[in-house]
Amino acid sequence: MFTSLPQFYNSDAWRSLRLQIIHDRTNADGILLCEYSGKPLVKSYDIVAHHKIPLTMENVNDLTISLNPENIMIVSQQAHNEIHARFGYTAQRKVYYVYGPPCAGKTTFVNNVKGNSDLVVDMDNIWQCITGGNRYYKPKALNDIFYNIRKLLYEQVKLRVGKWERAFVIDGGALKGDRARKVELLGAEEVFIDTDEKTCLERLYGDDMRTEEQKTEWQKYIRQWFEDYER
Repeated sequence: MFTSLPQFYNSDAWRSLRLQIIHDRTNADGILLCEYSGKPLVKSYDIVAHHKIPLTMENVNDLTISLNPENIMIVSQQAHNEIHARFGYTAQRKVYYVYGPPCAGKTTFVNNVKGNSDLVVDMDNIWQCITGGNRYYKPKALNDIFYNIRKLLYEQVKLRVGKWERAFVIDGGALKGDRARKVELLGAEEVFIDTDEKTCLERLYGDDMRTEEQKTEWQKYIRQWFEDYER
């Protein structure tokens, strides 16, 4: 039973089905075509599994809709945007504050729902950008730089600077007061990625992108988040 759309998009059932559909629809020459434009999908990040009947909380547990391959098109990010505009899903300047524990699947959720014209403020991405190295390397010597960049990006979102359609701000958000302050500052809607501690730790241990030293460090982050979390 799925209790939220983020939970669905982060589920093993959805991930497995998505991969299976991509595999089944890749032709004998190893080419996957956008089922909207007919153009080859070259980059993995450009592959979107689009539900023809849009998912809602009313139908996400109807597996003939949410997990039915016949209700899913494989399209590009651009095609996905065009499809939504075509059927009246006009862009609204909405901001989503996506929060939850480390390794909950926050970035995965955002990558599954965002379009090319959406803004994503991901703390791990900022760290990787300013260090030029491993995504999870966060030297204390660069803390001031990180916080200044985050403050600047928050200000851009708050003032709705630019022509983006939606903004996704990814954060830990364990403390209720801090979470509420950021939501108010950004004019955002909360999206909680509700993943239990055991699952977060399992994902951490199975992540080949992290070194053993980083896994030990992030294990502490996960456990600290669950100790601090305020509903």
